[in-house]
Amino acid sequence: MTSELLGEFVGTAVLIYLGNGVVANVLLKGSKGESSGWIVITAGWAFAVTIAIFVSTQFGSPAAHLNPVVTVAEGVKTGEWANAAAFIIAQMLGAIMGSTLVWLQYLPHWAITEDKGLKLACFSTAPAVRSVVPNFISEFIATTLLVIVLGSFGSVENGLGPFKVGILVWAVGLSLGGATGYAINPARDLGPRIAHAILPISGKGSSDWSYSWIPVAGPIAGAVVGALILKMI
Repeated sequence: MTSELLGEFVGTAVLIYLGNGVVANVLLKGSKGESSGWIVITAGWAFAVTIAIFVSTQFGSPAAHLNPVVTVAEGVKTGEWANAAAFIIAQMLGAIMGSTLVWLQYLPHWAITEDKGLKLACFSTAPAVRSVVPNFISEFIATTLLVIVLGSFGSVENGLGPFKVGILVWAVGLSLGGATGYAINPARDLGPRIAHAILPISGKGSSDWSYSWIPVAGPIAGAVVGALILKMI
C-alpha cells in the first residue's frame, strides 16, 4: 500500500509538472514556446500522461490511476473502496507538488506576464464560454467517454497501455477540450488551483473558486456513469 501511494504521488506530480509545464510554455510571456498553440498543449498533455504512467508503475503503483476519476470508477465497478481515499489524497498532493515545480521552472516569467488569467491557466482550467450547465455537461460527457474507453483498454501494465492512454487523452483534448479545457481529472484541476492560491506567484489574480467545483463534480459524475455503463456491458 505504501509503495502504491508513492507511485500515485510521484506519477501525478510528473503528470502535472509536464502537463501544466507545456501550458506555461505556451502562455507565459517570453517563453521559448510562447503562442505555439492548442496543438502543442494537447500533445504535451498526452505525452505527460504516457510518461507519468510509466513513472507511477515504476514507483510502485501498477494501476497508475493518477486521477480520482479512475479511482472512483474502479470503486464503482468492483465495490472495493478501501484504498480510494488514500489514493485520491496522494494524487492531490502530487498535483500540488507538480504545480509548484511548474512555478519554479518558469519563475522569471510570472512577473513579466501581465494577464492574470493566463497565469491561472498554467495551473487550472477555465471555460471558453462561462455557463454553469453547459460547462458541467462538457466535463461530464468527456469524462464518461474517458472512463468507458479506458475500460476497453484493460491494464496499463502491458507495454502499449501507457501509449494507448496518452493517445486517448490527446484525442479528448483535440476534439472535446475547447469548451472547458478538459480537466477530466479533479486532482489535475483542484490541486494546482490550491497551489495557485498559496504560492507567491508574482502579480497573480483570483484562483476563480466560483468555477472550481465544475472540474471536480463533472468528472466525478462522469466516472460514476461511465463505470455503471461498463458494468452493464
